[in-house]
Amino acid sequence: MKASPLIDPTLISRLSGLSIRMGGAVEGSITGRHRSRSHGASVEFSQHREYTPGDELKHIDWKSFGRSDRVYIKQYEDETNLRTLFVIDSSNSMAFSHNERPSKLTYASQLATALAWVLIQQGDAVGLLSHGEKIGTYLPPRSQPDHFWRFVSSLESEDAGGETDLTAALTYVAGLPQRRCNIILLSDCFDFSGRFVSIARQLRRRHFVSVLQVLDPAEIEFPFNDLTIFEGVEDNQEIQVDPRAMKEAYLEQFSEWTGELRSSLLNGQIEYHQIRTDRPLDETIFALVEGNKK
Repeated sequence: MKASPLIDPTLISRLSGLSIRMGGAVEGSITGRHRSRSHGASVEFSQHREYTPGDELKHIDWKSFGRSDRVYIKQYEDETNLRTLFVIDSSNSMAFSHNERPSKLTYASQLATALAWVLIQQGDAVGLLSHGEKIGTYLPPRSQPDHFWRFVSSLESEDAGGETDLTAALTYVAGLPQRRCNIILLSDCFDFSGRFVSIARQLRRRHFVSVLQVLDPAEIEFPFNDLTIFEGVEDNQEIQVDPRAMKEAYLEQFSEWTGELRSSLLNGQIEYHQIRTDRPLDETIFALVEGNKK
């Protein structure tokens, strides 16, 4: 595997037994591949995979069997019913980190990369949309192994900047000509608004939508005691305050804000998880696994 700051080989090894399927549910072992509900359409050959009981015999590659004495199935793009589009917030607020932890953008990118690797390994398709103040990189979902490295390369070149505009990002997604898809938004959601939730709910009518709110623990716990200069997460304005005088009010408002976000999304059948950047990636991923099994 190629070296990349977004890839931890030890983590990848631990994830080799996972399989993700439509609707966000994750199983503990790979038991087979997905079946497309689309039939009769023109499809493009994607790759081979080993035969598993229940596969249609018409898709067996008999020439490959004659050469290797092993049974392989020709897999086409339409045989993949799980297409996942990772929507990554790369706005300026995602650059925040405290106590030498990874920035929210770095953590979100590492998490998306690990999940994308699992999906590609099981033959499913992954895509990417980055967004800050404007739409950035868009990679349509593809299932070829080489596409994974395009996915990684795009995330590696992503820099945080500009203001968050989740509404514009999801509006762009809604306008894409794609079939049923698993849309995963990774953002700190500082642009949370009724319009954002409304568009997410519209997407949910056709797609499975989940929001992973990526936050630094300092934003959740407000661990500041001394006179501190705070900088606006997106306008870069600075203000000096005594954090002890505002901690209680901050924690109360933060709790109300995240609670409203969570309830608004869940009421629209949109999955929500709060992600902390101080948590090891493997723990985060396996927590998502267990949460989606419930």
